[in-house]
Amino acid sequence: MSDEVQPGFVRVRLDLSYDGTGFHGWARQAGGKRTVQGEIEDALRTVTRSRETTYELTVAGRTDAGVHARGQVAHVDLPGEVWAEHREKLLKRLAGRLSRDVRIWSAVEAPPGFNARFSAVWRRYAYRVTDAPGGVDPLLRGHVLWHDWPLDVAAMNEAAKALLGEHDFAAYCKKREGATTIRTLQELSLVRGDDGIVTATVRADAFCHNMVRSLIGALLFVGDGHRPVEWPGKVLAAGVRDSAVHVVRPHGLTLEEVGYPADDQLAARNLAARNRRTLPGAAAVEGCVTCD
Repeated sequence: MSDEVQPGFVRVRLDLSYDGTGFHGWARQAGGKRTVQGEIEDALRTVTRSRETTYELTVAGRTDAGVHARGQVAHVDLPGEVWAEHREKLLKRLAGRLSRDVRIWSAVEAPPGFNARFSAVWRRYAYRVTDAPGGVDPLLRGHVLWHDWPLDVAAMNEAAKALLGEHDFAAYCKKREGATTIRTLQELSLVRGDDGIVTATVRADAFCHNMVRSLIGALLFVGDGHRPVEWPGKVLAAGVRDSAVHVVRPHGLTLEEVGYPADDQLAARNLAARNRRTLPGAAAVEGCVTCD
């Protein structure tokens, strides 16, 4: 699959943040629903005075409705003359056009071989939850989940160990036709801050649909004593969706950062991420490693 930039175009990397509360997710949707992609593409079309042309964005990780992002990355291919005309003032013009719940912090020409989605080697999310008896600080209510049972963070961290590494996460994903559920979970750890908020850090090469929120749902059941420490690992090994695993609400989840290799490795990663993925001894699985 070729990902060469068309002659006469420039690939531009965008680094951005958004509060997902008012969006129906990242991806543009029919029917006029407000999405992050739609908002940015409309703003780009306006500020570049390209009234009849939409420059489509490719994103590192498509987020669901209500999920936030602090370190999202996207790319867009712009005609060379459009980029040359607007590059110096693009950020300021976008800031004036975009609503205040989405910001673009950087717009730079991407190095050769860069693809916001396929060149990424990991995505890091944070999920924030509090078990404070009085609930969530009103100023944080849109970004922190309230769990009304006391949480044992040490037990949750112990349970998380069985989930690390490369596995088929079918038990924690919403299956999508043609997409693999094999992922490498590189980090899953929880820390309680001085403010009492428990922050889960979840990092993987990629995530399948609902994976982070399902993992957190399982760990919360361990933390509040409703399930033993071994339970999340047994669910993973079973390989099928378990009705006891709750998909927690989206507002506690934030995409914090996306990691990329050195510039001279971008193209190779771009190609490798599109390959079929298998576990040792398993038959080939259709779909790319980074299908969301």
